[in-house]
Amino acid sequence: MKPGLQIQIGQHLTMTPQLQQAIRLLQLSTLDLRQEIQEAVDTNPLLELEENDPYDQDTSDDTELAEVTGEDPETLAQLDSEVDTDWEDPYTESSGAGASDDDMDAWEERTAGTTSLDEHLLWQLNLAVISDADRAIAYAIIESLDDRGYLTSTLEDIAEATRQMLGDDAPDDSFPEEDEVIAVLHRVQQFDPPGVAARDLAECLAIQLRQLPEDTLWREQALTLTRHLPLLESREFATLRRHLAVNEDEMIEVIRLLRSLNPHPGDSISSGERDYIVPDVIVRRRGRRWLVELNGEALPKVRLNSHYASLAGKSQREEDNSYLRAQLQEARWFLKSLQSRNETLLKVASRIVEVQQGFFEYGEEAMKPLVLADIASAVEMHESTISRVTSQKYMFTPRGMFELKFFFSSHVGTDGGGECSSTAIRAIIKKLIAAESPRKPLSDSRLASLLNEQGIQVARRTVAKYREAMRIPASSERKRLV
Repeated sequence: MKPGLQIQIGQHLTMTPQLQQAIRLLQLSTLDLRQEIQEAVDTNPLLELEENDPYDQDTSDDTELAEVTGEDPETLAQLDSEVDTDWEDPYTESSGAGASDDDMDAWEERTAGTTSLDEHLLWQLNLAVISDADRAIAYAIIESLDDRGYLTSTLEDIAEATRQMLGDDAPDDSFPEEDEVIAVLHRVQQFDPPGVAARDLAECLAIQLRQLPEDTLWREQALTLTRHLPLLESREFATLRRHLAVNEDEMIEVIRLLRSLNPHPGDSISSGERDYIVPDVIVRRRGRRWLVELNGEALPKVRLNSHYASLAGKSQREEDNSYLRAQLQEARWFLKSLQSRNETLLKVASRIVEVQQGFFEYGEEAMKPLVLADIASAVEMHESTISRVTSQKYMFTPRGMFELKFFFSSHVGTDGGGECSSTAIRAIIKKLIAAESPRKPLSDSRLASLLNEQGIQVARRTVAKYREAMRIPASSERKRLV
């Protein structure tokens, strides 16, 4: 072997650090991007956050506003200038009496501190007048509840947990007996929320019924019905009527009373912080047009620190100059990546709104089939880029908040040679089921036939798949008297 040098010619693609940064920012959600911006500002002195100027909020949005019908920008600016200056209407609608009771309740609900079910029950336990031994049993019971408020441990396990909790302080070695645990369990079952600490659904409903006033109409029949829930689940109404000794109309009232109860009492107690979604894009209707704009409040505005930028190259120490130049270049890359992200997001969102105008006008039944390749071809980008843009990005529309991926769906052929989106088919199935007779629900085969009559060719299995995706039970489980 003899060492030597060889020259080879070849081609290969290399992702520059700038491109890697741009791709990473593109796929970040709003929350993650906020953290990314804050970290960049904390580590790079050449970056700083812009202070919000309340008198200059609408001057910078012209470049981040897209209008799907191609209207002249000057006309758009003219429409923006037509500001409603009638200040009286808002004050006439909200009189000096302040917010309504509903508004106050909603405000209190939003601002109330989060309390777990355990904390809520322990607070009531501390106010109860019981012995220390019974309090230990109650504590073991509360510790054994799941998030729904149901007891998940057996009486033996609760007794064993109580003995371990009391240790040498237990009254005797056999404490607590099963009847003592049951007695404390009944005490806890009287706590708020009604139906808590039940061992099964029948007991949960029975607890709530017993807490109703004794003169509540159909209360006793509903209590009897809780002992025959399997018959109700299997829709054996004739057998149920014999057990309850009621006719069909009275049976309907008994079931209505049962449905007014809460099968998951623990859900009524907040168990954690609420998660809020901040939209990346806002869609509004103005006249006959749909306007698409980025949410300017979703992210903090960041800019170059002009003071430090002016010092680059002016220091007497070369190390300082090198550091400032490197940070300046990195800050410019970061700002350019953010700008590129915003432009790409606005471009993709505008194209989605343009394609799915039918959805915004008429609802889900008018949703068109759409795949990533369609948008990628329209905006001249790669499908992977469209996938990153639409992931964890949300659009606020007059019809609600939607993730951008919501507007993409597969298609099914129609008799006319066209295509119908799976979202539209699900909406039609949901509409048909909502209008069906509760005594004779539509089967999957019947739903498929009705869709075929509308020109949509779908199989029964496809209907079953869509129905299960919407968490709609089968026709046998939907059958009811009312």
